[in-house]
Amino acid sequence: MRQINKKKSGVVSDLISGTGGLIVGVIIVLVIVSTLMGASLLTGTYSTTATTMAQNFTNGIDSVSSKIPTILLIGAVVLLFGVIVLLVRQSQAMGIGGSGSSL
Repeated sequence: MRQINKKKSGVVSDLISGTGGLIVGVIIVLVIVSTLMGASLLTGTYSTTATTMAQNFTNGIDSVSSKIPTILLIGAVVLLFGVIVLLVRQSQAMGIGGSGSSL
């Protein structure tokens, strides 16, 4: 039982750290591109490419951010059902709310 819990927590922590790393990476790329464009270090074709890349990143971030409330809502509902299942199992193990009556 302990081994299963460690595997589940490892998957969750890996997912969180991977998502965080992706977010940090995108932010770093956006900062670098905007810094290079602000300093006028990119000229001609590179400037057009950098502008297009920044616009694509911005559009991608907008697309993902519009879905975050839905993802969080689904996560909250799944978490709520999980807690309810755990509470029901624990109450059954303690003998609370059984079908038998002692009257």
